[in-house]
Amino acid sequence: MAGFIEGAERSQTVLFPDRLEDWISEDALVRVVDLFVDELDLAELGFVRSAAARTGRPGYHPAVLLKL
Repeated sequence: MAGFIEGAERSQTVLFPDRLEDWISEDALVRVVDLFVDELDLAELGFVRSAAARTGRPGYHPAVLLKL
């Protein structure tokens, strides 16, 4: 997702809070949504802004916003 605002690394371990992956159970529905959106071809589906702009402040990746 080069050119977009990057979130925190999910597998990074810190003192507090714990890794996000530790808080979500293996069978949680959010994991299905995460995997499904990652597999979508957003440009083919009509998300015309799926490529980062060259100017201005970088935006959030459309896949991240779709997951929300």
